[in-house]
Parts: sequence; C-alpha cells; structure tokens
Amino acid sequence: MTLTVILLGRGRRPRQEGLRAGGGGRCTSAGYSGGFRDTATGSIIMTMNISKTSRAVLSLISAATALLAMGVPAQADTAATTEGAVVRTDAGAVRGTVAADHRLFQGIPFAAPPVGALRWAPPRPAEPWRGVRDAARPGNRCAQNADAISGLPGSASEDCLYLNVTTPRSSRGLRPVMVWVHGGGFTGGFGGDYDERRLAVQGDVVVVTINYRLGAFGFFGYPGLDGSGTFGLMDQQAALRWVRRNAVAFGGDPGRVTLFGESAGGDSMCAQLASPAARGLFHRVVIQSGSCTELNVPDAMFPGVGAEYDTWKPRALTEGIGSRVAATLGCADPGTALDCLRRVPVADLLAPQTPPVFWSPTYGTPTLPVHPARALRDGEFNRVPVLAGTTRDEGSFFAATFPPLDETAYRGLLAVAFGGDADRVAELYPAGTSPRQAWGSVITDRAYACPNRRNDQVLARWVPVYGYEFADRDAPPAFEFPQPPDFPLGAYHASELPYLHDIHGIDVTLRPDQRRLSDTMIGYWTRFAAEGRPSAVWPRVPLVRSLEPGGVRTADLNTRHNCDFWDSLL
Repeated sequence: MTLTVILLGRGRRPRQEGLRAGGGGRCTSAGYSGGFRDTATGSIIMTMNISKTSRAVLSLISAATALLAMGVPAQADTAATTEGAVVRTDAGAVRGTVAADHRLFQGIPFAAPPVGALRWAPPRPAEPWRGVRDAARPGNRCAQNADAISGLPGSASEDCLYLNVTTPRSSRGLRPVMVWVHGGGFTGGFGGDYDERRLAVQGDVVVVTINYRLGAFGFFGYPGLDGSGTFGLMDQQAALRWVRRNAVAFGGDPGRVTLFGESAGGDSMCAQLASPAARGLFHRVVIQSGSCTELNVPDAMFPGVGAEYDTWKPRALTEGIGSRVAATLGCADPGTALDCLRRVPVADLLAPQTPPVFWSPTYGTPTLPVHPARALRDGEFNRVPVLAGTTRDEGSFFAATFPPLDETAYRGLLAVAFGGDADRVAELYPAGTSPRQAWGSVITDRAYACPNRRNDQVLARWVPVYGYEFADRDAPPAFEFPQPPDFPLGAYHASELPYLHDIHGIDVTLRPDQRRLSDTMIGYWTRFAAEGRPSAVWPRVPLVRSLEPGGVRTADLNTRHNCDFWDSLL
C-alpha cells in the first residue's frame, strides 16, 4: 500500500520541485518512494510504500511536518543545505564547517538565554535571527565550578543553552539521530567537550550534543516556584523538541531519535523515560552508568551523607534545601526570596554546591511526577527499546578519591553504610591487602552493577532491553586523574567514553585491540539507533554482553558482582 502525505501551504499556483531525504531531490530512504515541495503553495507532498512497517509512516509524517515547519527552500537551496556549510534552522540560518568526511555546526541556540527574570524559569524559544549565524565554535559552558579531579574549567555563564550537530558529509537519505547528554554529577560538564566526528562518520548517524542548566541553576527548588528542581530536565526536553523540528535540515530522521547519556547523563535517561513531557521526543534510550533505582546509593559511596545526596529528591526536600540556601544568601523573606535570589551573583550561587548541598532532579513535579523507579515498575513510562549498562569497576574511580584506608577505617565505612549487615559485607568483601580496593568493589557491586541488573529486569517486563558491561580493565584515562600508586582503576566509571567519543583536550591512545573494541561499540550503539537492537545475537537480560578487548562475550552479573547477595539485603 502507498501512503501520500500532503501538508498544505498558503500559495495558490501549483509548481512541483523534487525533495530527497536530506532536503533536495527525490526521497529514497527508509521506504520513501517520492517527495515534492510545491514552491508556489508551500505544500509538501510525500509518498512511500508502507506494506512492511508502521514506523516508517511515523517517520514520513515527522519528516514532512519538520520540512513544512522550517519552510524548506527550493531544490537548489536544499541541496546546498544538506551538503554545504549553511543550514537553515527554524530560527535562522547557521554556517558551520565542512571537512572531507563530515560537517560540524556548533553553538546553535535551542532556547532563549535563561538569565535575569528567566533564571529558574522553563526554557523559552530562542529568538530568531537575520542573516547567517556563525556556527564554527561551541556556545558557553553552563555555570559551574572548576573540577579539581578532571581539570575541566569552571564557568560563570548562564547564557548556555546551545547545542552542536555533527553529521557525515555525504547526503544519502535521512540518518538516525543520536542526542548526547553529558555527565558531571548534575553540577558540571559541557556538550562541547565531545568530538563526535568518529561516531557520526563510522556509524553513519547525525550526533547532537547539548548543554543543560546545572547545579543551583538547573535543579534549584523553592516553595511556589514553577518547575522546582527540574529546569535542567526541561532544557534537555527543549533540545529534543529542537531536534524534532530541525533534524531533517541536517539530514536526520526525526522519527529515529536516540537519547543517550552517561553518569548524570545516564540518570537523565531515567528521568526522561519517566517524564510525561518527554513523550514522543525520542525513540530509543541508552543508559550508561545511570541509576533509576530507589536505593540510597550515595550512602554506599560516601557514607553518612543522608537523603539530601540522593539522586532523586522529593519536592519537599528540594524546596527545603532551597529555602535554607536562600536564607544563607540573604533572601530569607518568602515574599521576596525569588526576586532576591535572581539578583544574586553567579559565584555566590555556585559556592554552596559543594557539601552540604547537592542539586539533582526532583520528583513530585509536572516534569517528573513520580520517582523513576516507580514509573518503570508500574509501566507508566515512555516505552522505547533500551540499551543499558555499566563499567566492570565503576567504584574504583570513587574509592580512589578516599584517603588511604586501613582495615579499621574500612570496617567503619561498612558500619556507617550498611549498619547491621556490615559483617556480612565484610565477609564477602574482605579488606585483604588493599582496603581501598575492597571498598571500590563494594561501590561497584552495591551502587552500580546489581541495581542496574534489577532495573533491566523491571524494564524488560515492558520493552526490549539489551544489557552490557564495559570490561576493558586496562582502559586508558578518559581525563586527567591522580591515580593512587598500586591502585589499578580497571574499567572505572566513565572509562568507556573514549571508545565512543573523542574528548577535546584529552589525548587518549587506544591499542589496536582497544581500537577494534571501540569500532565494535560504535557499531553496536549506532545500529541500536538505526534499528532498535545493537546486534542480531544480543542475549536477553539478566545476561549481558561483556565488552572487552579480544572479543565480546556473554556474562552473568550475578556471578561477577554477587547480585543475589545484594538483593538479599533489600
């Protein structure tokens, strides 16, 4: 059967010009059998064969709608748009850079600057511009403190809602779109740190990296404040809406959008799965080292910090923290506190982000009505295929930041974290010759591997789930990190990042076998983006694919990480 979609424009005289999947010429990708734009009326007419898949219908309608919304130009212009340095977005034209194998567009605003009265307001549309905007450099890094561990710089800028687009240069139909959400504990990070040329070209995908408000600017809450604790999540959704409107202009398929992120970016995947406001904005999700569970994970990583360090905070808790911070900044009067706080300098708001304040997403809000764990358990989430996993030695990264431990100090950490179960944990994880390494193993298993195993099993009741564990225990540093002597980090937290992305400012050299693993992983991630499955032989959870040099094999997380034991402590 053939479907024809006609989106009516405003003109009267019919005159047809060909469209192709990338924006000029005839469509041939993903089932498109033809496409025309009536340049007089502004109408878009697209046809395709839909005998095999209803997804193709949705892709067609999404693509046609995006083309009409953007006011697709005539054939000669669209050919230049999809292959050249200038692309017309819905807010105006941008000029990027063109290389032999890719095109790069940086610093494109997807929302208005959240400054002044818009501090702690939902993202507003970006102001359109005249002429051609320079897109050769990334936008500002969102306000954040410098990171002493990674060496990444700080920023005092609130004008930071920008994204970057990397696409293969050739125009061969609409490609899958992958939207990367960076990590950084919800207090740091920058989309512009990630160089996506390799991922885009090898995987034949369009890659978008985004910024979102961080720390007190992204997750602040106060009684009566619309959006308390969720501004960063709303920014991510605004970026996804920009992708839906503009993907076609860059040769991307708005009907095949994969959202992926690591650490706080992985946590954000859980939030977007659970957010009704994100419905329809993405079609697959990759959760890398994220947490969707109700476990008090921080107590296993930093014993004694309490509920204020939970990733997922109830609204009352977030707003209580906000009230306390407001008082310390001289804005104690509830009647004027928000106006007062919006005049507080950026540096003063950044200062309390170190302990005892940790800003992170809030539930019990319109953006995130319930805890992600409950949403997934009840099946009340955005049901899309999921690729999810962790690294084999997640906890070594965190344990390395602890001072050297002796056995007494180690047992003290266990007692604070696990109370009456501390002796059982110590029996399974003896201090041995390196109490700090034992503590790292506890963090890996209790805070990452086993909660993710349970999370995958819950998700698998509703959607296809593909689990992995990155297991290169000789992975190179992903950033400058003061590794303690005689403390092997193994496949530490974030160690998989150089296998998928190049990172600006970090010179990472992969051995030939690691490069092959990198190529394999890029193949898995991008095939998942294209088809909803990373490979034809991927096993069902609880078995996962162990990604390591020398071959990819099946692994059981219970055997590797004592998950039945940790489940018995719940």
